[in-house]
Order: sequence, then C-alpha cells, then structure tokens
Amino acid sequence: MPGDHDPRTGLSRRRWLQSLAAAPLAGALAGCQRPLPFEGEIVGASLELGHRLRSPSSLSTPPADVTETDVLIVGGGLAGLSAAWRLLRRGVERILVLELEPRPGGTATFGESSVTAYPWGAHYVPTPFPENHDLIELLAEIGAIESVGPDGTPVFAEQHLCREPEERLYLGGEWHSGLYPEEGASVEDLRQLAAFRTEIERWVALRDSAGRPAFAVPTSRSSEDPAVRDLDRISMAEWMDQRGFTSPRLRWLVDYSCRDDYGSALEQTSAWAGCFYFAARVREAGQDSQPLLTWPEGLGRIVRHVAGELGDRLRTGVAVMRVNPGPEDSAGPISVTALSAADGTPLRFAARSVILATPQFLVPRLLAELPEDRKAACAEFEYGSWLVANIHLKDRPPSKGFEAAWDNVLYDSRSLGYVVATHQSGRDHGPTVWTWYQPLCDERPHAARQWLMELTWEAAAQRVLEDLAPAHPGLAGRISRLDVMRWGHAMIRARPGFLTGAARELAARPWRGVHFAGTDLSGIPLFEEAQFHGVRAAEEVLASLGMPAR
Repeated sequence: MPGDHDPRTGLSRRRWLQSLAAAPLAGALAGCQRPLPFEGEIVGASLELGHRLRSPSSLSTPPADVTETDVLIVGGGLAGLSAAWRLLRRGVERILVLELEPRPGGTATFGESSVTAYPWGAHYVPTPFPENHDLIELLAEIGAIESVGPDGTPVFAEQHLCREPEERLYLGGEWHSGLYPEEGASVEDLRQLAAFRTEIERWVALRDSAGRPAFAVPTSRSSEDPAVRDLDRISMAEWMDQRGFTSPRLRWLVDYSCRDDYGSALEQTSAWAGCFYFAARVREAGQDSQPLLTWPEGLGRIVRHVAGELGDRLRTGVAVMRVNPGPEDSAGPISVTALSAADGTPLRFAARSVILATPQFLVPRLLAELPEDRKAACAEFEYGSWLVANIHLKDRPPSKGFEAAWDNVLYDSRSLGYVVATHQSGRDHGPTVWTWYQPLCDERPHAARQWLMELTWEAAAQRVLEDLAPAHPGLAGRISRLDVMRWGHAMIRARPGFLTGAARELAARPWRGVHFAGTDLSGIPLFEEAQFHGVRAAEEVLASLGMPAR
C-alpha cells in the first residue's frame, strides 16, 4: 500500500512483485485432459489475419476510391492513441487511426461483463513525478488528478489510487500481507535485503554532471553517464553475483520483478533495466516508491478515454498491409493499402504523414523499401510471450490467512498470480473477475510463441486451475467462465546490450514521411514509454506540417 514499509527491512512492499515457479512449462500441462465444469474460449489477437502481413500475395488490386487524411496512424495501442491525443490537442483534426483488432488498446485492451470491466494486459500506472507533464495532463483529463500545486506536484484523486490491501503472498499454506517471503527468512536473508536496498538508494541519490538522475521515467530523461549505461553490459543476475547477493529470497524477488515488468528472467534482463525497476519510481533516497493508479479495466480506462475523443477517426478491424512512401525527394502523399478484417475487402488511404505505432518486427513487412541497415535494426528487437486468463467467479473462495487483496501472488508458482477487477470498486464479496498472468520466460522467444499458438483452451484452463489449486481448493466449482488470451509478441525484452545499442535510435528515426512510435523503442515495456514515443512522433509530424514546437 502507498507509504507502507516492511518494519524489518524498510523496503516498500509495492516494489516486491509477483511470482513464477521453476518447472518446465510444457511439463506443467502434460496429461491435463479432465473435463471442465465451465465454458470459455480463446479470445483476441487476430493471428490469422495478422500473419497475412507476411505474404505479398494477400494484396489484391487496391480500390480506386481513396480515403485522404493529413495524418494516418497505424496501430491503436497506447503509443498510437498517444500520438493521436497529442495531434488533437494541437488542433490537427484530419487524423485516422487504423487498428487490426475489433477494440483498440493493444496490450492495454480490456473486456466487460455484467459483473465488471477487466484488463487483458496492462493494469496500472505508478503516479508520475511533476516533470512528466504529458502524463499529468492525460491523467487530469480522466479525473485521476484533483489539482496541481504551484510547483507542478499533482494531487491524485483517492478513488483512483490502488485501494488497500494492495497485495498479499501465498506461502506455507496460507496468505501473508505484502509480497516479501518473510516467513522463514534468515538473518542473512534480511541482511542481504537491507544491503540491496542500500545499493538501490545509492542509484536513487545519484545525479550526473547535468543534474539528471541515474534512472528516470520516461527513460529519455535518464543519465547518459558511462557508470550508469555500463549496467546494460551485464545481466541482472551477474550484477547480483558481483555484489554477493546470493540470498535465494532476494534473488527470487528480483527475478520475479524482472519477469513481471519485462517478461524475462533474472539472467535474461539487463542490469540497467533491473536497477531501473527499483530506482526510477523513488524520488529521493529513503522515500517510498510512487503509489499506483488502477481501474477495474486497468489501463483500458485511458484507452476508453482517448478512443472516445477520437470518435470515428478511429477505425478498428483494418489490417494495414503496405505503406508506400513516394520517391525520396517527393512531396506527394503516402499511399497505404489495407484489408477489412471482416471480409477481406481491400482499402486504400493517402496521407501527408504516417505514424507506424506498431512493434518493430512489423516495420520491414509494412515498408518494403526500408533500407537494409534499418531492417537489421528492427531484427534486434526481441519480444516475449504471455498467457493471460480472465476467470469469472460466481462467488469468492475462502482464504486462509491474510484477507484478499488487489494483487494476489503465489510464492511456489510459475505465474504472476492474479489481480481482482472488482477490488478498486470496493466489492469484496460476491461475483468477481480475476485476471491471471504468466510470462513465458524459459524457452527461446520463437519456441515460446510456437508453443503458445498451439495451446488449446482446455490445456490453458487446466494450467490456470492447477496453478491456483494450492491456494484455492475447489476453485473450479466457483467459476462460471474462463477466457484466455495468447500474447505472442506481448512485450519488448530488456536484454543486456539492447538498451544502449544503436538499433533503438536508428529504428526511431523518421524515414520518407513515416514516423515511428512504440514502447519497444525505449526497450522498456511501460505505458509511460509508449506515451512518450507517441507524443514524440506526433511532434515530429507537427514540425513537418510547419507547426511550432509546443
């Protein structure tokens, strides 16, 4: 909860996030053939239509009719919506946002039932520091900020701050408050935990010669000092080894934190990203990390707001196939060909500027003439896969130990546990929806995606039940429905060497009237990074239209 420290360690419980176990994923699903007493399906992610992007034969002769606009944005995720939001606020009305899926939002998309709205991905954002003006402006629009002080410090509306109890951990047969596995921790475990906190506080306190913090949100405000950037040369596991952080509990916590925010394990995550996770949300050494803002539908609340502002400027169910800029020195419009997801009808658009707010692995497929060095840069981006389930419950199972919280984590588990969609609304009894998350970290990304795409609903549902069974015996009888979403390219992986490499910078540069946006351009899969790149791309477009910088 905001402002709450563990009395023995001094660490904010908010910083210790979620869990996975160590058994191989495929083995966890072997032999799961029991009939299920509820229904559900695999939802979302138009895989078949999306895969048609790989095949030029998918394109038929474009229609003669052309829809013209000033700015066309490909991708209705948080980056694309942020770009559109900035353009609208600067008075650019002729905008079109094209989204493949039936609903916008990307990994911040959400669902709704008669019980509640619920997230399918991103479900919270830490409260921003005063210098993040864009995020503060957006949060004020949705009512999350009551006022802003003379120094720019926002006052957040209580109903948008994560309600207590914020988190709990299932360990040793019962639930415990907070996420640190304190039960059974040794004196040495706690000593290393305190030493780790001291090390992180050193990074929090650091300011370079230009006055910049070591780690900041968005990451573009972070220090360029070599002492900070060199952290990207090694993994978080190596960083901990070098400092003698051998406590299994400490390594468990840091590993799970990396899996939660980056979808990658301790050995797969850059030490820069690992330290960023713990330091970037703390204003000054000795202070708590920033409290969290959340809603029943998670960041779908922001998606809903911006999509509403766009109205019919947002078109869903449109698969963009090719973006064709004119010759290098041409001032002519950019031609965009697409397909209707509903019936495969070819569509054609023309725009003065285009923003590709898509993952970078799609860029070479959309821009056939992209230079080879840029194609090579796009190939450097590596994405992790996630399995997400929304569990609709007729009533709540009993809990042994600490009461139900917003974030519920099982220590001896592969998953990240679940969040409760009705928690923020204060409905602690009766029907609810739990959103359960599991990143796939053990396999190589391609192998994990292939496994995920072959996963049946029955096997996925059995996996969820087996994961939650120790904490909630008899859970299946309380479920009315269980739906599953497979995120094949859910999050950019912050692997060692990528964050300070040249690929991200090259991939972000405009090319022949096409601009690029997406959280992957930061190498850190956070909403604030998606907004930053969406706004940056919009400002590039505004400059190309002759509009002064804000």
